[in-house]
Amino acid sequence: MKSITVFCGSSNGTDDVFMEQAFQLGKTLGENKIGLVYGGAKVGLMGAVADGALSVGGTVTGVIPDFLRSKEIAHTGLTELLIVDSMHSRKTKMNELCEGVITLPGGYGTMEEFFEMLTWAQLGLHKKPIGILNINGYYDAMITLVQTMVDKGFLKQINQDMILISDDIDTLLDKMKNYVPPVVGKWINKDEV
Repeated sequence: MKSITVFCGSSNGTDDVFMEQAFQLGKTLGENKIGLVYGGAKVGLMGAVADGALSVGGTVTGVIPDFLRSKEIAHTGLTELLIVDSMHSRKTKMNELCEGVITLPGGYGTMEEFFEMLTWAQLGLHKKPIGILNINGYYDAMITLVQTMVDKGFLKQINQDMILISDDIDTLLDKMKNYVPPVVGKWINKDEV
């Protein structure tokens, strides 16, 4: 993989490990010559992942809507900062620029970005690996919810398996490098459950 989009929070979170792991992920991507694509901010986990990549000379492309740049949260030390007109344009551009996605802890925006990329994959709009770096079990409850979707017949097991999960950066990257996308359709019929 030549480039990975990272979705994550613009806040630090309540535990130092979130910032530490975001920085380490960026550093690991930079050391492996994998370009980082992210939301372009200098704050929170977003700033930490960018700073991690930059600390080892990595390539970092930020994609930020103009209205957020004007609030002075844009990172000014990036390899490239792309300005777009909307949040939707941001996700579209980040998708165009990457070969895979990793999600770190975050709030509503992070969840929305993760699930949109996952939905696009489920619908066959892309075949990129989508990973979760599950720091300190942050995503355990969501993983349980996704299992409930399968159990109740709203999601196929093969689509649940599209989510690559690990609490270890190197293990997650290995899973992403070896990912094989599903070839079945999304729709579930009652007799398939």
